[in-house]
Amino acid sequence: MLSKERLRKTLRDWTATLVMIGVLLTFRSALADWYDVPTGSMQPTILVGERVVVNKLAYGLKIPFTRTRVTSWGEPERGDVVTFPSPANGQRLVKRVVAVGGDVVAMRDGILSLNGNLLAYRREAAPDWPLRPDDTLSHGWFREALPGHEHPVMTTDQQPRLRDWGPVTVPAGHVLVLGDNRDNSADGRVFGFVPSELIEGRAEAVALSLDRDRWWKPRWGRFGSGL
Repeated sequence: MLSKERLRKTLRDWTATLVMIGVLLTFRSALADWYDVPTGSMQPTILVGERVVVNKLAYGLKIPFTRTRVTSWGEPERGDVVTFPSPANGQRLVKRVVAVGGDVVAMRDGILSLNGNLLAYRREAAPDWPLRPDDTLSHGWFREALPGHEHPVMTTDQQPRLRDWGPVTVPAGHVLVLGDNRDNSADGRVFGFVPSELIEGRAEAVALSLDRDRWWKPRWGRFGSGL
């Protein structure tokens, strides 16, 4: 049977542990977190098996464990990589904002048009990280020039999907998101616009990068790389 002193010590230890857990959960809910990326929909920017650091204070401060914003100091911008629950099924997703409220967007043969202007694309060499062993398709590598922001994208000629759609107008208070792996991404072309209030934060950097197909081999050159 526990003595009173032992019981008090046990209660203190458990209380301290619970407080620490509560602080950690609150921090992750309201300030910053890191997420595992299980799919290749954001390749070549984010690879399968990477963990990305998400800044949950990028656009404002929310009450922990809610979507209620206490104060706001910004909105998602074109080019931001953001995390949010899918409007289709609630699954957490990581995608890139390509259009904001009021923008008119269309795609023709994989080329984005924003407010009537075709985006510029510059062909690039294939990246130095290996593709998945079961990926035998032919890919194209480009830099897409959103207004004020360039970023990499990849295409897959053998399985084109959703390369022609729109034009659509993004409603106020919403964003349109796409995956950088344009022919292998279920994104805004599938589930529609994302309300800005659903945006959890902005992905800032790759924390860890492990190649799941090669015995979790570290991709050292990608540790700490910005997005």
